[in-house]
Amino acid sequence: MTNSTSTALLISGGVDSSVAVHMLMEQGIRPDLFYIAIGPDQNFEGFDCKMEEDIDLCKLVSKKYGLTFDVVPLHQEYWDMVVKYHTETLLAGRTPNPDLLCNQLIKFGAFEEKVGFNYDRLATGHYAWIQETADGRFLHTAKDRHKDQTYFLAQLSEKQISRLQFPIGELTKQEVRNIASSLELPNATRKDSQGICFIGRSHYKDFVTHLLGKKKGDFIEFATGKKLGEHDGHWYFTVGQRKGLGLAGGPWFVVRKNAETNQVFIARGYEPDEVYGNNISINHAHFLFPIQFNEETEVALKIRHTPNFTKAVISKSDNGYSIRSMEPLHGIAPGQFAVVYDTKYNFVLMSGEMES
Repeated sequence: MTNSTSTALLISGGVDSSVAVHMLMEQGIRPDLFYIAIGPDQNFEGFDCKMEEDIDLCKLVSKKYGLTFDVVPLHQEYWDMVVKYHTETLLAGRTPNPDLLCNQLIKFGAFEEKVGFNYDRLATGHYAWIQETADGRFLHTAKDRHKDQTYFLAQLSEKQISRLQFPIGELTKQEVRNIASSLELPNATRKDSQGICFIGRSHYKDFVTHLLGKKKGDFIEFATGKKLGEHDGHWYFTVGQRKGLGLAGGPWFVVRKNAETNQVFIARGYEPDEVYGNNISINHAHFLFPIQFNEETEVALKIRHTPNFTKAVISKSDNGYSIRSMEPLHGIAPGQFAVVYDTKYNFVLMSGEMES
């Protein structure tokens, strides 16, 4: 029996989105498959992108199920919005999170405007879950807490969430792998992708150099104000960072940056106190759940993508919201996003960029 709900599914060539196709087919839904192309719009010699391999795998999955498949080029939109945001955030001395913006502006933004609005539903292989309630549809954490991707989805709008479907959100990664193996999908054992396809983690510094170049600045010991060395630009570093500083006598951690003076402040020791904090400010809160915070409301918190939640208390402040973590947090980096959950770790309540 075929479901009459028209559905577009974003397929990446990975195992998660391929199993998402199968899960929809089992529900009687025959989705149209789309691959979003966001590679470089110029010559990025040395950067490794497996886009052709991705597309070939997508075609194999579409052929297996007899579904339509198309490639949607969003190169310009990605560079105009996500890369521009990334560059401006780095220059301001803050730490960007392009994954959140890519989901908000590209996968569920530019794609929707170009193709997705022709469909009733938009599905992806994210590890998350949309729960239907009497008050609406809300973003719920995945069954697999280690793979849960709600952190990266926490800037989506109510309108975007109202149309979304995450077919594998109630499966663990191992269950997804098992299904893919039983179906003999071509990507059943393929490794998960990391980061933007044409950058990858090993090339991130080269990518930043391409965007911003190099500019000599000083490493300053936070406790003494003493200059300890030089670096090629504050934009290469983030608060909490240890690796890649190139200084002897460590370990050293980045504890603060000054974009105007191009100074990077560091502290020495194994997990020094200066790299930890308990207090976070969010000036521009984005709500995903109809909740009114009391004078002090107990919540759960993430300040980066991790399977672990931290207990915290949130309260209204003059400029937005103040969050106090019940345990010290490593590397509270301005510009990164704090995502607030309920105390049962189920629903995303709100999110926002952290301020110093």
